[in-house]
Amino acid sequence: MTTLGATEVTAGTTPVAILCGGRGTRLQQDAPSIPKALVEIGGHPIVWHVVQIYAAHGFRRFLLLTGYRGEQIEAFASSAGWPAGTEVRCLPTGEDTPTGGRLHHAAEELGGAGFCATYADGVANIDLEALLAFHAARGGAATMTVVRPRLPFGVAELDGDGTVRRFAEKPRSEHWVNGGFFCFERSALRVMRADSVLEREPLERLAQAGELRAFQHEGFWGCMDTYKDAVELDDMWTRGGAPWKLWS
Repeated sequence: MTTLGATEVTAGTTPVAILCGGRGTRLQQDAPSIPKALVEIGGHPIVWHVVQIYAAHGFRRFLLLTGYRGEQIEAFASSAGWPAGTEVRCLPTGEDTPTGGRLHHAAEELGGAGFCATYADGVANIDLEALLAFHAARGGAATMTVVRPRLPFGVAELDGDGTVRRFAEKPRSEHWVNGGFFCFERSALRVMRADSVLEREPLERLAQAGELRAFQHEGFWGCMDTYKDAVELDDMWTRGGAPWKLWS
């Protein structure tokens, strides 16, 4: 059992909000006919993979915060075969509502204690139990998982006079970036308004107040932002080498 803020919880009692409002315009050549959350990897919508990651760690309560073509996500969620005991519900949060605004609109549905949240387009072989424990031990209002993604191109390493010493093929970034997989205390919702972009003012305010922690994930992380990303993730799944597949 882990303490999330002042409340003792388990993964099974902690709700997970999944941001599903994206249009996926960079994933589809023409105007997208389906929302980004339903773009398939290995024959399953990407949001299915995200739910499965959490379910593999014992999470059972999911709230999909929908926007663009949310009725399609609702139809999928109501017909999909989820793990036993898993509850997956949808909450329409507005077609063009920004990420922080979606969490703001979901405040009542998320209950009175802490909750987890993530994006519908990011997968990882993350240890979510370790994330919960880290968040509980650090005492902040929010914890953000940070990752060092691989660069999409090779780099040249130079010496002082401009001589190329060697090449590195798609090295990992030296910088940590937002990888999703958040833990929030209820108090974190106070910095989110209906028009808030989560990654801007809300997180910046939490950081300035010393209330934002960073959980460093060194393992696999993949974000389905472009068509190329989708192809790469699909290839991993097809080859049977999807690192985020934590379930049997």
